[in-house]
Amino acid sequence: MTEPAGLTVLTTTDSEEKARALARGAVDARLAACAQISGPVTSVYRWEGAVETGEEWQVLFKTTPHRYDELEAHLVAAHDYETPEIIATPVVRGSARYLAWVSAETAPTAAL
Repeated sequence: MTEPAGLTVLTTTDSEEKARALARGAVDARLAACAQISGPVTSVYRWEGAVETGEEWQVLFKTTPHRYDELEAHLVAAHDYETPEIIATPVVRGSARYLAWVSAETAPTAAL
């Protein structure tokens, strides 16, 4: 199986402020080229035996497969949810210029 051209990684949190902090932290660390925040959204889920409904903000990160493990570790450490949603979806095709930009923006640098 060939490696995807890129990844989009989704997480959610319970406030716009927290979503912005997660987005900025990942981009500052070069773990994502960019992050888009959408919300609020209504989430309905089962947690500890009860069906809950809550307002959340989604954060969609654009990254590369080689940065995924570090991005996931960063999100787990920075997130205040006990079990945060972290889902990666492969990008199988896309604009070559855009994907090259994502790759360049997520490349580790000597300055870090």
